[in-house]
Amino acid sequence: MKLYSDRITSTSLRRSLIGAAVLALCSGSAMAIDPFVIKDIRVEGIQRTEAGTVFSYLPVRVGETFNDDKSIAAIKALYATGFFKDVKLEKDGQVLVVLVEERPAIAKVEFTGTKEFEKDTLVKALKDIGVGEAKIFDKASVDRAEQELKRQYLSHGLYGVKVVTTVTPIERNRVNITFAVDEGEVAKIKQINIVGNKVFSDKELRENLALNTGGWFSWYTKANQYSKTKLTGDIESLKSFYLNRGYIEMNIDSTQVSITPDKKDIYITINITEGEKYKVSDIKFEGETFGREEELRQLVLLKRGATYSGELLTATNKLISDRLGTFGYAFANVNANPDIDRDKREVAFTFFIDPGKRAYVRHMNIAGNTTTRDEVIRREFRQFESSWYDANKIKLSRDRVDRLGYFKDVTIDTPEAQGTSDQVDVNLTVTEKPTGNFQIGGAFSQSEKFSFQAAIQQANFAGSGTTVGLELNTSKYTRTISFSQTDPYYTDDGVSRGYELYLRTQQPPALNIGSYTIKQQGGRISYGVPFSEVDTVFFGIGLERSKITTDQTSPVRFQDYVNTINGTTTGVGTASTNAVPLTVAWARDSRDSALTPTVGRYQRANLEIDLVGAQKYYRAVYEHQWYKPIYQKVTLALKGEIDYGHGLGNSSYPVFKNFYGGGIGSVRGYLSSSLGAVDYRYGDALGGASRLIGNAELQLPFPGSGQDRSLRWFGFLDGGQVYQEGEKMRASQLRYSTGLGISWISPVGPLKLSYAKPLNAKQGDRLERFQFQMGSGF
Repeated sequence: MKLYSDRITSTSLRRSLIGAAVLALCSGSAMAIDPFVIKDIRVEGIQRTEAGTVFSYLPVRVGETFNDDKSIAAIKALYATGFFKDVKLEKDGQVLVVLVEERPAIAKVEFTGTKEFEKDTLVKALKDIGVGEAKIFDKASVDRAEQELKRQYLSHGLYGVKVVTTVTPIERNRVNITFAVDEGEVAKIKQINIVGNKVFSDKELRENLALNTGGWFSWYTKANQYSKTKLTGDIESLKSFYLNRGYIEMNIDSTQVSITPDKKDIYITINITEGEKYKVSDIKFEGETFGREEELRQLVLLKRGATYSGELLTATNKLISDRLGTFGYAFANVNANPDIDRDKREVAFTFFIDPGKRAYVRHMNIAGNTTTRDEVIRREFRQFESSWYDANKIKLSRDRVDRLGYFKDVTIDTPEAQGTSDQVDVNLTVTEKPTGNFQIGGAFSQSEKFSFQAAIQQANFAGSGTTVGLELNTSKYTRTISFSQTDPYYTDDGVSRGYELYLRTQQPPALNIGSYTIKQQGGRISYGVPFSEVDTVFFGIGLERSKITTDQTSPVRFQDYVNTINGTTTGVGTASTNAVPLTVAWARDSRDSALTPTVGRYQRANLEIDLVGAQKYYRAVYEHQWYKPIYQKVTLALKGEIDYGHGLGNSSYPVFKNFYGGGIGSVRGYLSSSLGAVDYRYGDALGGASRLIGNAELQLPFPGSGQDRSLRWFGFLDGGQVYQEGEKMRASQLRYSTGLGISWISPVGPLKLSYAKPLNAKQGDRLERFQFQMGSGF
């Protein structure tokens, strides 16, 4: 039986439905197609799709013989594109006619009633599953999109959400899709039950959970809103809690999450089996230790007879792997196999060590530096290409780059080089931060009102690593104009050179009756010589001219100094001195970061001495900072500083070299530079020849900041005092304060805000509870 006719009448062309033949063939009919040679192909029914697109998908070409197999393949290929909801093939003489009905295109996707999510976020999420502008409309995809919307809301605890989808046809075979969302009320966690715990109370265990039933900050943290991801994390936290206390067989049996019919309250039940508490009975090593078993044994944090701790076991594995990494074994694998004795409640561990092949570094790659030159970063590397992999040198390289202070974040990873088994690439990625800072500082108090200081500094000038600074200080005590420049790599060996030119004027606050003026102008040049990876010694020389002007209202201390210089007794006039101060200093910096340190130390000792000027003196400063993580992202930061100055021979210590205390840089809660002795007539702060300062901060991540270390809040305790020349540093005279603050590495520089409460203020002390500083800070 013939399905097609080749006869052509003069009035019309008889078209034969090839689609019917295909249907018949697919259903097992005996109907067949008389093959014909295609002389042309014509496409009909397209509105948006180009004919060339259809031709590109057709598995047949002009000149080929069309038959049953090719007809089936052609229809399948066109349907598979997803562009068409109907496809027919017809024959018009020797011409193959392709008739298609296109699926509508999506012209616009709109949302109404959405408050929990930004619309851009929802648009992107739905586009990823095939529903978006210019996409082909598909009812199944729209249904999936509706379910995805509901899933997003459910993950945020909005269990009463309702979504109504409307598809509106418009001209040119297009549709608009509108998702009308009724978010409903947020379901809150009403109760968390822990079943099976006997050793630890419910309260102790709940403290380890991120989810809770609500508190003061729930509006911000949303900890009382159920999240499957958070619950998974909480289960792991519970396991860690038990494992770190010896319960090696603790198990989470099941979890149940139920919601009330009104979808407002959620109840969570966690069923656990605590098991028994185990102690460590023995530690053994198996595998390749390279004769260093005793050395590796010193790295084991688990001790015989001590309670087992999963945290210590994990840390031990890492320490051993890192130690093997210093010998070049980048792919070392360390596994601890437990041998549990349930009768004795003891567990022995055998550390199986597989060092793998020794590896060397193929490439050191740098990414993320849009301003800083590669050379500035690369010169801090201590791991080199084509040398053996050394985990310590790689970490040191990362820390040195971070200590530059040019970057908000520095990360490093060591993937295996593709196509090799003994090479790695070291990829260091940085996130630039603005290094051209406009720094300001100030404070507000009832008595002193507002004080201000400003500085412009480019810490990484043109990406070269050179620091250029211009300081303008307009506080009530001082006026300063200074220009400085420091090149950290003046020589290829890392010797630095810095110089500074300055003009400083010091006057008492305007509200004081006493009057005096100190003007200093001069300059200095210094060189820094690195003696180790963390130690640098500095040598410098300066030239300084100081002039002090007093009158009858000036503090007695300043009048006495003028009398000493001029050989007078009136205490009124102008006295000038010249000095050639020599400096030698030492600095050690082992912090993991210059801006947001969490571990390590910073120490600085400086000696300034003048043996040439009219008033010979020496001035010594020692500062020590110490950082240690004490719990997860919580850091304890301690700072201490002791300064001491004294005249040499018959000279007294110059008053313009005095130390000052009080303010956000020393003892918060007290007016800047107000601590220590004051003039008995007018109350002017005189400063002193020695100073003792101590600070303690407990630094915590700001709620909601995630992994961002640049935003933190802290609690602090400060103490300090300033003493006169020859006066003993008595602890009983220290002033203390405590309070809270926020630190932020903002786009324009480090910012610190603090609110302090003085703890032992005495009569006459000037208080200043709220203070801020933008620029440098502890």
